Parts: sequence; C-alpha cells; structure tokens
Amino acid sequence: MINHEFTSKIIDKLTKDTGVDGKKLLNSSSLLEYINIKTKSANKGSKSRSSFGNLYALYVLVEDYIKNVYEQGQDYSQYEGAIFSTLFKRQRELPFGTKLQNHSLNYRLNQEYHKYFPMSEKSVVLRDVKTNRYWINVHLLKIKVEGKEYDISKNIIAIIDMYIEAKKTAFKNFISACKDLQKLESKNQTKIISFIKGLFSLNADARLFEIASFSVLKYYYYDKKIFWGFTMSSLKEEPLQLYKTGRVCANDGGIDFVMRPLGYFFQVTETLDVKKYFLDIEKVEHYPIRFVVKTYEEENLVLSKIKNNALNQFGINKVVERYMDSIEEIITIPTLLKYFEQAINKGYLNDILNEILLQSQIEFNYDNIVSQIN
Repeated sequence: MINHEFTSKIIDKLTKDTGVDGKKLLNSSSLLEYINIKTKSANKGSKSRSSFGNLYALYVLVEDYIKNVYEQGQDYSQYEGAIFSTLFKRQRELPFGTKLQNHSLNYRLNQEYHKYFPMSEKSVVLRDVKTNRYWINVHLLKIKVEGKEYDISKNIIAIIDMYIEAKKTAFKNFISACKDLQKLESKNQTKIISFIKGLFSLNADARLFEIASFSVLKYYYYDKKIFWGFTMSSLKEEPLQLYKTGRVCANDGGIDFVMRPLGYFFQVTETLDVKKYFLDIEKVEHYPIRFVVKTYEEENLVLSKIKNNALNQFGINKVVERYMDSIEEIITIPTLLKYFEQAINKGYLNDILNEILLQSQIEFNYDNIVSQIN
C-alpha cells in the first residue's frame, strides 16, 4: 500500500463510517488502493498534479449503482446499465469537471487500473458497445474483512468527495495568492518571481505548467517583430503573437500554442515517450513542431533520448529521421526559466502574472468552483 498524507484521512474516514479498521478495508480492496494512489496530490496544494478524469468516471458509475440499484435493493446483474450521456453529463457537473473528455469512461480508467494491478482479472468499467450502456464491476465493490462482507460504494463516494474539497480549497488559495501578488509593489517582485518559478517544478500540476509556459513564452516573444510581405516594396512590420488554441491537457488532438505570423506550433508534454511525440507529429502531417517538455534535462539530451528510443522501437533509420526532422525545437524547464528572466528584464513580470491568473480562472472554471466552496 502506498502511504501519503491523504492516506491517513482515507483510513480515518473508512473507520468512522464503517466501524471497522480502515487500514484493513483499504488493504482488502484494490479499488480503494487505486483511489488512494489517485488522491496523492490532495494535500500538496494546487500546484501538484490533480487526478479527476478517472476518479470522476469511477464516481459517476458508483453513484449510479447506489441510486438505481443499491438503495432500491435491486439485483445489479439484472440492471440495464447507465446511459453514457447521463454519466458524461454528471462528470462535467462535478467541480473541475466541465472540460473532461470521454476517454476515462471508455478505456482510460480500465487501462490505468490494470497498470497498477496487472494481476487483477477484473475491469472496473463494464460496457456494452452496442447499446452504449455502462456498469461498475460490482465484484470490486464487495470486500471481505474478518469473514464479513462490506459494500464500499458509499465509502468510495465519500473519499472522492473529500479529495474534491481538498483540491477546491487548494485552488481557491492559489487564485487568492495570485491576486495578492498582483497588489504587491515593484520592490516585492522577488516574491512574485519565486511564486511563478514554483509553477515550473516537476510536481506542478500539468495544467498550471502549461499555463505558466504559455504566459512566459508569450511575453518572451512579445516585443520581437518580423518584416514580411509578398514583394520587397510591400514588406510590413508585425510583432510575434502567441495564441493558446485549446484547453490545457485536453487530449483533444489539437496543438497547444500557435504563433502568428511565423506559424510556429508548440506542444506541451510531461513525457519522453517517443510514441507521444510521433503521434503529435503525425496528426499535423509532419508539420514542424516545437515541444515544451516538463523536465530539467538539457534539450540535446531529450532529443537524443527520443531518437534512441525511436530507433529501438522502429529500427528503420529513414522512418525515424523523417519524424526527427519534424521536431523544430525542444524547450525544457531551464530554457523556460531563462526566457522568464529575459521577460522580467524587459518589464513583463506583472503581465506574466496577470496572464497566469486569467488563464487559470478560465481553465478551472473559477467562478463556478468558488461558488461551490462559499
């Protein structure tokens, strides 16, 4: 069992709600252990990576089970299953869930569960593709401790609710900190700089890392201009402008940032998995891409690792070179921090902070979350 700060709260909650040793319950259920793994970021503040997609898929399936079967005393084996659109709508009603995709319900929850529990023969989500109906694997909701069987469905809901509350509070504190920093005088810029640099740490939430990367890159390029036109006599001066083209970490098949008028594509990633890079290259038909990578390693080393991993997987130099030629640039955390320093020297510190606040409020549906907290 993985132990972290939130684990003790899970154990205490299980003990309080069941009257049984919560640690024994946790150790007896792979599903509770999975939730324990996914809630690791609960007490690490808003900057640590949050896990909502798979947890919410589990949440809505268990909630449907409780409402339509458990509380009605019905036989789940005879239940016709939950309608996908109902589950998906419910996911998006939950805090931080407004932009969730359908991947977790369709395959990602099962995929990740089996990654952590490869010996398990059970899948969490059961699905009838023909009717598009969904079920939770009821066998995972029944556990035995000291010869007695327990249904942990309501415990699962309670634990995930605790996680949601912890993350809502952390995010509200993050926004409040941003707003407080906006009020600081220029002599207190050291505090603002330290705050923003913290968003580039390895344990930073993936969405905040992407937002901070966009904000820094936007103002790094902000005062740079090019001259372009169709003839020498019609050249015009135009500043470089960076645009965020979709939701952060959305798995929507899109490109994260686009620069006008040069047409640079930027893709943000946390992984060094060569398949991810080649998939991004393939989806834009080998249009040159600049990757922003969440690592402290030097760009040349990252590029070398990608190429070596590709050669190990594909083994054909010509194929690998064609993909590698599409990687226009690798930007890692040290370069982002260097760009950040250059933007500060040009007087853009407050602009970067304001951009982070604006993009965070949009991305996390701030007004809705705050209304749920207050």
